[in-house]
Amino acid sequence: MRLDGVAPPAEVAETKSREEKDYDVEDLKAVANVPEDDPFGNEANAEVKYKTLKWWQCGMFMIAESVSLGVLSLPATMTSLGLVPSLILIVGLGILALYTGLVIGWFRERHPFIHNLADAGEILMGRFGRELFGLGQILFSIFIMGSHIVTFTVMMNTITDHGTCSIVFSVVAMVICLVLSLPRTIKNLTYISTASFISIFTAVMITMIGVGVQYKGGQNISITTDTNLYTAFSGVTQIMFAYCAHVAFFGLIAEMEEPKDFAKALCLLQCFEIALYVTAAIVIYYFVGNGVDSPALGSAGPVLKKVAYGIAIPTIIGAGVVNGHVGLKYIYVRIFRHSDRMSKNDFVSVGSWIAIGVSCWVVAWIIAEGIPSFSNIVSLISSLFASWFSYGLPGLYWLHMNYGQLFSSPKKIAMTILNFLILCIGAAMCGLGLYASGKAIHDDASKSSFSCASNAL
Repeated sequence: MRLDGVAPPAEVAETKSREEKDYDVEDLKAVANVPEDDPFGNEANAEVKYKTLKWWQCGMFMIAESVSLGVLSLPATMTSLGLVPSLILIVGLGILALYTGLVIGWFRERHPFIHNLADAGEILMGRFGRELFGLGQILFSIFIMGSHIVTFTVMMNTITDHGTCSIVFSVVAMVICLVLSLPRTIKNLTYISTASFISIFTAVMITMIGVGVQYKGGQNISITTDTNLYTAFSGVTQIMFAYCAHVAFFGLIAEMEEPKDFAKALCLLQCFEIALYVTAAIVIYYFVGNGVDSPALGSAGPVLKKVAYGIAIPTIIGAGVVNGHVGLKYIYVRIFRHSDRMSKNDFVSVGSWIAIGVSCWVVAWIIAEGIPSFSNIVSLISSLFASWFSYGLPGLYWLHMNYGQLFSSPKKIAMTILNFLILCIGAAMCGLGLYASGKAIHDDASKSSFSCASNAL
């Protein structure tokens, strides 16, 4: 029996007659009322093969998806929360994200036909859950895509000293990301995700070195700080955004050669995330102090911030493509799941993929122009989606898997309480985060929507 309280498949067969009841494939189909089918079908003679992702490629993909922009917002949270509370939240929410990621892996192991959040939603809540979770997944992906368009615009305005209208920069970002989104398999994006990882790591190192040279350090920092609900949760939403990779986990597991190796990829992600987040946040905040920019690259000084932004271009673009692929793939699988179009390269298949990409990237561009502030759009994304996808819903998955045996033993009671608390944490993060992000967007009159003005810091 594992930490999740759910027996692995080999153990299920041995314990069918015992106190804990498990379901076989036919039971699952009857209980969940969903078809037990592989979304990619038999790939033996397929023109396009999806299940080719190795565990380390999966880990790199997740790092590119999650670390890209999240790390750039963390130093600013210390202005809102203080050094010590911020560190406690960064480490604590990181460890919690590791556990909730494992729960997602266990839930997918129990229901191996799951490809996306909509499939999970149908298991939990029937057809209504499928539509609700599916809508949430595509909206989350499109908002993330929009945040990368915003960051690209900030980057170009910074490097060129507002060389032209900001709308031009955002259109350029949309077109580049659209073109790079054309590969249909995740494995073909691993080169982009690797470049994104190298890019953001180098840019963060340059920023840390830059602020270390430019500032004396320790002059304008707060170990703890007096704050209010609005300011505190503005900071918490930035940390939530840094752990937002969970939305892609079902799709990534579905395209792995060996889905059972997902835990290795998850540990690679979370260990790297927590280490980099803590190091970057402490160093940049220590030297810059209260008032550090978000994204943090803007604090590196007049020259070095341009260098850092230039080096960060692959992650600003690549991570947007990686996150966008998750949303595009959901729509594509939803349309062609029971069709041979999934594995073909004909005009309809390729044309549909391109049409989906164009539609989603145009909507993302509209969102980016409507909310041209990086910190505001990050807060909104975290509150609406990351609060549930990374925290609240995995607690619900565990409770669903163990329904009927939640209080069968002291261990199960403890795990039930833990996962119920995780569900409540997700709900609280959503409600309070929406209040904070909504107030921030309402009060921010410094940046106009659909404007040629610079949004650089």
